[in-house]
Amino acid sequence: MAAASSSPYPFLLLLLLLLFFLFPANGAAASADESGDYIRFYIHEKNLGTANSTLVYSVDLHPGGSPAGFGNIIVFNSVIREEADPASPAIGIEQGFGVSSSLAQDSGLTVLELLFTAGQYQGTSLSVFGLVKASGEEVERGIVGGTGRFRYARGYVLSRVVGGTKETLVWELDAHVLRHGV
Repeated sequence: MAAASSSPYPFLLLLLLLLFFLFPANGAAASADESGDYIRFYIHEKNLGTANSTLVYSVDLHPGGSPAGFGNIIVFNSVIREEADPASPAIGIEQGFGVSSSLAQDSGLTVLELLFTAGQYQGTSLSVFGLVKASGEEVERGIVGGTGRFRYARGYVLSRVVGGTKETLVWELDAHVLRHGV
């Protein structure tokens, strides 16, 4: 695969600056017009190189090398399910991208949009931003916004791998969402 003709770095810098200014961290406690939600759900990925893969490298700067090579960009579109069982009901789609941002190749920056298409949160979404570690250990990423019921959302998501096969990977996500009373 050929390298992209232009550098992705200006785009990433712009994205980081936008997130910084749009969603400043303030550490303030919840006000009277805010409430919280706890949601557990499961993302079912179909690994690279499998039929109907839900992951694709859009920039591969190190063909034949490690997929976690510094500067590589992966795009994903995976199913969100109620349970870890692949036969459990689908309740949404995870869309986003990741950038291999570590020279040590041990972590990457991810931007996710969790779109709920069924169930209690149908018609809403959560925007998640943060690092994921290549080791597969539990990671915490920030909730930086959302839509519908989750408009003005903030909080965090804990993610961990809970299963999978050679062709699939199942992530358990625990979302702790503080939302404005909209």
